[in-house]
Amino acid sequence: MSNLQKLALGYFVALMIAASLNYIPGLTDENGLAFGIFSLDIYDDALHVASALWALVAGLLSHRAARSFLILFGLAYLGDGIFGVFTGYGFLDLGIFTNRSAGFDVSLPRILANLPHLGLGGLAVWAGFRSSPE
Repeated sequence: MSNLQKLALGYFVALMIAASLNYIPGLTDENGLAFGIFSLDIYDDALHVASALWALVAGLLSHRAARSFLILFGLAYLGDGIFGVFTGYGFLDLGIFTNRSAGFDVSLPRILANLPHLGLGGLAVWAGFRSSPE
């Protein structure tokens, strides 16, 4: 098993944890915000589970599948995080299509709300493009 396959399996775990955040007592506040920073709904949970299953299949399948997952997933999540900083909403959950732009904001809450997608997406893109196809 290659390092990229192991990383894809790590993404499976991380994404399943993300999908479970709303269901762990004490992690959401009275406003439904996870860690008091961002809200997750059933669409976000479905997106995280679908991405996790993609990561699992890619990680178990092959180095090439894991690399493709990391690049494609990474670009999608990184782009979603960038849109989140610029508009307040991402595109993966269709938020930019269903909400008016909240405008560009580099406040700490906006950055923290988008940091998971920026970080996970950025790491995946870097790892996928850094590795050589096998």
